Amino acid sequence: MRIVKSKRDLRALVSSWKADKEEIGVVMTMGALHEGHLSLVDAAKADNDRVIATIFINPKQFDNKTDLDTYPVDTDADLRKLEDAGVDLVYLPQVDEIYPKGYSTTVAVSAMQDCLCGATRPGHMDGVTTVVSKLLIQTAPDRAYFGQKDFQQFLLIQRVAGDLDLEVDVIGVPTVREDDNLALSSRNRRLSEEQRDIAPTLYKVENTIAYLIRQGEAVDHVLEWGRKVILDSGFERIDYLEIRSEEDLELLGDFTDRDDLLNGRVFVAAWLGNTRLIDNYPISR
Repeated sequence: MRIVKSKRDLRALVSSWKADKEEIGVVMTMGALHEGHLSLVDAAKADNDRVIATIFINPKQFDNKTDLDTYPVDTDADLRKLEDAGVDLVYLPQVDEIYPKGYSTTVAVSAMQDCLCGATRPGHMDGVTTVVSKLLIQTAPDRAYFGQKDFQQFLLIQRVAGDLDLEVDVIGVPTVREDDNLALSSRNRRLSEEQRDIAPTLYKVENTIAYLIRQGEAVDHVLEWGRKVILDSGFERIDYLEIRSEEDLELLGDFTDRDDLLNGRVFVAAWLGNTRLIDNYPISR
């Protein structure tokens, strides 16, 4: 496994692979790797001749400086995991390699930004779409793999790739979960033992909401029930608990065509202490 820190070295390797007609997949991470990230690597390996993983903690997508300062970092462990997973190349740039002095460009998607994490974390999604655009240009992959736990992010990146004519297929990979169905996240390690026991409530609620919607229950009623269960379980506050379209994140409710509603997803974000957890679940599963 090669490790490079500059665009120049990255592009030299990528160019040599493309000259040999090899197809390239990329997995973008901020480190603190877990099995969810490695599932993206597995998907990339299955589809491509070469796999690139990036590790870059992107300061532009943190709307809270404390969150950035406390983000877990263990690069040596991450590199061991990526090597064991069979990654060919790790791109490990420093901040000034991505945002050199004088950098002043933002890649912003006007659609699908005014809801979910786009509404509750100002500037976050612009930071995501900007850094992903740069990394897609720098790594020049045939395919890029993103976890569906961050479903809004996945849709926005698909839109960026399409709108900017980037020659890359953006592929969503299903969420990986613990045995108790808590969605894997780098932030889970911040949870206390008590909070960790509470955290799977999000999955239980969204799973039950999906079931009740399939049974014909009213959307407003089941969402109200879900909010109460989440808060009664020990979560301090809820940023959102909504049902939205899988295609364009349109808000769905009792007024929605039944078929459209069944093709939607339950989206949730809630706080346990200083840790914000997100998840989503398809109604039709």
